[in-house]
Amino acid sequence: MSSTLSKELRKKWGVRSLPVRKDDEVVVLRGTRKGSKGKVIQVYRKKWVIHIDKLTKNKANGAPYQLPVDPSNVAIIKLKEGKDRVARIATIAAGINARKGKADKKIRTTN
Repeated sequence: MSSTLSKELRKKWGVRSLPVRKDDEVVVLRGTRKGSKGKVIQVYRKKWVIHIDKLTKNKANGAPYQLPVDPSNVAIIKLKEGKDRVARIATIAAGINARKGKADKKIRTTN
């Protein structure tokens, strides 16, 4: 369940999208809640949705509930960085650079 990165994060990491994790900060890009910002409080893999802390609605009895948001409709504006995630981003970026031809090229010599 991946989301696009903001333009600043794209330039910083050299990656277009990443899987969403709990505690990432996101902004909604599509739908009635467009422009809403918040922190991801739950990644609901069974239903393929995420829940954002400030996106709630009230039921008829007044109890609040979380609105589900599709991860493709949000952009990550702040990553929760950990050792494992930074290593994963580096691996993805290396593969992208290799496909673009920006990776270190080996020079072949013929004898």
